[in-house]
Amino acid sequence: MLGNSPFFLLSASTHFWGPVVNWGIPIAAIADTQKDPSLISGNMTLALCIYSGLFMRFALAVKPVNYLLFACHATNEAAQITQGYRFLQYNKFGGKEKVEAEKVVKQQE
Repeated sequence: MLGNSPFFLLSASTHFWGPVVNWGIPIAAIADTQKDPSLISGNMTLALCIYSGLFMRFALAVKPVNYLLFACHATNEAAQITQGYRFLQYNKFGGKEKVEAEKVVKQQE
């Protein structure tokens, strides 16, 4: 019977739909890697790194282990670390000054 099949039980549970809906976060983070680094919020990036780290641990601690949730948060962790690197590069390691200097050179031409 369909109601007792393992696929139906998984697809009708939060073990499936929670991670599926959650994929919007890493997809948005990956898309944001193409945007200007001046738009990155360092606080939000740090918060999302902590959030994904905690949920990766949770995904492995629950029974049954939720590999879909783990993959979602591992992807988000990688994307947020990339965004964190871009934030630091731009705001702390001279990226902002480099962009401003390039604007001045273009204006002089």
